[in-house]
Amino acid sequence: MTRATWFGRRTPGGFTLIEIAVALGLVAVLMALVLPMFGGWRDRIKINQAQEDIIAMSMVIDGFLSDNGRLPVNLGEVGRANKRDPWGRLYFYRDLTSRRGHGQARKDHSLVPLNTDYDLYSSGADGASSPPLTARSSRDDILRANNGRFVGLASHY
Repeated sequence: MTRATWFGRRTPGGFTLIEIAVALGLVAVLMALVLPMFGGWRDRIKINQAQEDIIAMSMVIDGFLSDNGRLPVNLGEVGRANKRDPWGRLYFYRDLTSRRGHGQARKDHSLVPLNTDYDLYSSGADGASSPPLTARSSRDDILRANNGRFVGLASHY
């Protein structure tokens, strides 16, 4: 079998520099499109994990309340003292029914406390947080609100 000829000459069997450059350019464009989607996917997995952790800890705290007639002083009292969020930081817990926790509650856009029993949240990817959800540092927090009826991103509350 012979190769095709161009003006009577045999064509070489390899790729030209232009063909290689075009192929590399296409691969670079595809990678530029795919990588941001992958990064967002990883963030959603971490947010979902934090939500599941908060729901599970809420169930343990609610069980403690049923058994003891009071909320735990801290997460250590329910065996979750060293529980870390997906970003490697400890979860925050505050008993709002105690004298010490009163007035320290996380607050919504109208500065109304999110919960009446206890606050439980992760400071999110940036690791920063402040009591009102209107603060920029609180927008990525994963929190429990409405006494457990909402668990999710502060920006979605």
